[in-house]
Amino acid sequence: MIDSPYLAKPGKKFKLSSHKTDDKGEFNDKEDAEPVTKKHLERLDQLQEVLYAGRQHAILVIFQAMDGGGKDGAIEHIFSGINPQGCGVTSFKKPSEVEARHDFLWREHLAVPEKGMIGIFNRSHYEAVLVERVHNLVPKKRWQARYEHINAFEKMLSDEGVTILKFFLHISKDEQRERLQARLDNQEKHWKFDPNDIEERKLWNEYQHAYEDVIAKCSTEWAPWYVVPADRKWFRNWVIGDTIVRTMEKLDLKFPAPVEGIRKYKIE
Repeated sequence: MIDSPYLAKPGKKFKLSSHKTDDKGEFNDKEDAEPVTKKHLERLDQLQEVLYAGRQHAILVIFQAMDGGGKDGAIEHIFSGINPQGCGVTSFKKPSEVEARHDFLWREHLAVPEKGMIGIFNRSHYEAVLVERVHNLVPKKRWQARYEHINAFEKMLSDEGVTILKFFLHISKDEQRERLQARLDNQEKHWKFDPNDIEERKLWNEYQHAYEDVIAKCSTEWAPWYVVPADRKWFRNWVIGDTIVRTMEKLDLKFPAPVEGIRKYKIE
């Protein structure tokens, strides 16, 4: 865990209304942030090479957001410059029949990255205390118990060498409306439009309360939540890149030892 103004401090009460969606930090505009954002991508590429070679750590990056929050765009931007052999993205949609017959963490555990890899979750096990809560898909007693199960699951992963970073992309309701409308207005974006997003939007307040509980109960020392101001896409990208890079720089990443006596070898 690193120090950040966007860190949801473990053990503290949390209110989304206390966090800006349109923050831009110390930057004036997108052009002002562009040079340092580019450096983040370059540094992430360097760090990933050592991670992949050393095979001592794994990185799990979790993205959650309201519909239109920018998960796809953030993933595309942040990981655009790294070696795809060392990275994997898993998108968690409605559970299949097989997945629904297992415990709520089963499919996520299967997707946890092995050592040397960066794993990205586009949505995650938190849907079990978000969608299932808001739509009353399981009894309250069951979803309430899941916070403890999630914390224990993430603690186990952390103890086994998985560094976990969780990002909630925090957008305003007005920004969501504009983004959903843009999908309708642009024919090339029609494929992204889902009529169900309109129905889910009606439950905005319920989801906000659910996210507040998720962040308050599940931001821990071993798996912290970062609440990212996401109305401005360029600033969203800067926050995420900065957080991932600084977190990886704290790890003891090393290249493996070379073959013994490597200096004696010659290529004829």
